[in-house]
Amino acid sequence: MSLFESLILGLVQGLTEFLPVSSSAHLRLTAAFAGWEDPGAAFTAITQIGTETAVLIYFRKDIARIISAWFRSLTNKAMRSDHDAQMGWLVIIGSIPIGVLGVTLKDQIEGPFRDLRITATTLIVMGIILGVADRLAARDETGGKHRVAKERKSIQDLSVKDGLIFGVCQAMALVPGVSRSGATISGGLLMGYTREAAARYSFLLAIPAVLASGAFELKDASEGGHVSWGPTIFATVIAFLVGYAVISWFMKFITTKSFMPFVYYRILLGILIIVLVSMGALSPHAAESAG
Repeated sequence: MSLFESLILGLVQGLTEFLPVSSSAHLRLTAAFAGWEDPGAAFTAITQIGTETAVLIYFRKDIARIISAWFRSLTNKAMRSDHDAQMGWLVIIGSIPIGVLGVTLKDQIEGPFRDLRITATTLIVMGIILGVADRLAARDETGGKHRVAKERKSIQDLSVKDGLIFGVCQAMALVPGVSRSGATISGGLLMGYTREAAARYSFLLAIPAVLASGAFELKDASEGGHVSWGPTIFATVIAFLVGYAVISWFMKFITTKSFMPFVYYRILLGILIIVLVSMGALSPHAAESAG
């Protein structure tokens, strides 16, 4: 992998990680359309450490408060009713599904799931689900001619049950094209949470999953020697810088705007991939040579 390729892929990772469009799908598609080798699951997992570092810095006050409260709750019973302490447990509980499925489905994730026909299908299906969830949220927020506005749940209303559902939604993002933020935010909206609450918990929930996945891939890559470290580290730095700017913009965007532009984009991109594959202009296994 050249430095130019790593620059472009780092930009794509940073631009798409926090948007509900699937960063893994865009990394794969960028390589396919450019005629490059598939950057692979290891490259994706490692560069996601860069974007996740942006989350750690952006939410540093929330994270420090949650970690502090959680540790104190281990020895202080009075702290166990504290929201931040409970949030620590909810992040742990919500991380279980993707941890279990990530290990058991590792071969499928790095193999059959990378078929572009699957990517196109998940882009469209999850786009439709996100659109439905967004419409329901908008209806509750604005009400209507014969309906009053309905108050949606905040992050303080998060329960163990809802945390697990969020976790299952996040685990769906193991399939390229689903989108971690798209799946968890859609799940949150369908459960009645505000856009801001769903996005905030989505980003916090991603921290242990992404860091664990990155560490796992780092270990395998170090032992196997199949990663170009220079370009990969360069792409990770680029992903961090761009990702921080994107997450800052996105958290402001969702407080007043609809997700529908992302819905239309996902559906159109999915249709384009299906058309190109059907016409033979794009192989469903394009750019898979690097695995």
